[in-house]
Amino acid sequence: MSATTPAQANEVDPTEPFPDPYALYGRLREEGPVHRITGTDGLPAWLVTRYEDVRRAIADPRLSLDKRHAAPGNYRGMALPPALDANLLNMDPPDHTRIRRLVSRAFTPRHVDRLRGPIRRTADRLLDPLARDGRADLIASYAAPLPIVVICDLLGVPAADRPDFRSWTDALVAPDPARPEKAKEAVGSLLAFFARLIAGKRTAPGDDLVSALIAVRDEEDRLTEDELTSLAFLVLVAGYENTVHLIGNAVLALLRHPEQLAALRADPARTSGAVEELARYDGPVPLAIRRFPTEDVTIGGVTVPAGETVLLSLAAAHRDPRRFADPDRLDLGRDAAGHLALGHGIHYCLGAPLARAETEIALTALFDRFPGLALDCPPDALRWRPSMRSRGLRALPVRTSEHPDG
Repeated sequence: MSATTPAQANEVDPTEPFPDPYALYGRLREEGPVHRITGTDGLPAWLVTRYEDVRRAIADPRLSLDKRHAAPGNYRGMALPPALDANLLNMDPPDHTRIRRLVSRAFTPRHVDRLRGPIRRTADRLLDPLARDGRADLIASYAAPLPIVVICDLLGVPAADRPDFRSWTDALVAPDPARPEKAKEAVGSLLAFFARLIAGKRTAPGDDLVSALIAVRDEEDRLTEDELTSLAFLVLVAGYENTVHLIGNAVLALLRHPEQLAALRADPARTSGAVEELARYDGPVPLAIRRFPTEDVTIGGVTVPAGETVLLSLAAAHRDPRRFADPDRLDLGRDAAGHLALGHGIHYCLGAPLARAETEIALTALFDRFPGLALDCPPDALRWRPSMRSRGLRALPVRTSEHPDG
């Protein structure tokens, strides 16, 4: 993206992610609360950088998620078929409120608590090869498969379909710039898959989210068919990609701050609070989903015209010293309440209790089993995915202390 500020223009190539973007975010934040930028799609947008402005904007009903409020020629997102596009990320109340209420029962803390045992068993099983081999890419072997198992269990995806399910999801959420057609093919494959899954659950319903949503659709007529399919798709994409990166970024942060990891291992009861600080420190979502003002709005003293794209920088907000003291320091003892990594207001992430539980369990299982875990490459050799939408590692090589080369 390119950003124009009152002082200077900053050029950043979005296809070349850099290991520490927070210096750039910090410079933009201190130069001004709102910047006119050119986004990765080549279109103009407004970038909001300071915590209070970002927090208010997330909950501002004048900032619509509905693409129909975009000014002509002002939006160029991935073209999804209606059966995948009619989801909460593109909706405002009252449809947003209706659909959110229908699906929220699957993500209550009580329901998530029942999933903790199966999640821990899955985590332990995924760690067995690391115990045997002493080395692994923790993204490919642990941080990625754990959420996909949880989401597939939640949706009721048969075991035989899960390898394809994961490959399609990877092609969609982490597209290969050299092969853009693969993402389009993945969309078609996922649409066909969900059609088959829903048809199968109609014939033989189970104890899963898709079966429950079908009952709402068919018996109560409170969902359209497109909304039903889009909800299942959203649960997959949001529940998979963001959790993968939350786990991966958290493990890296702890390995790079051994004093914080030691304090956490000395007091495991702090793990739930630690997840909040880890989400603030290097969360998986640098930018909230784009918004379109339904009228001219003033943010941080800057008037943004109706229909133009607004991007809210969660990454900049989370390092704002006006809200968090010494924000560039990882401090697991910090009260990180108020971070925006999981949204805010009516746009607070429905799956937040599940994402927290998965991350907490993933960290506990990993460091309980391998207290001497270490990076298996120089930190500057790590590479990040080329995406402005999500911040995550391509790979996280690790070794156990028991490995002969460790």
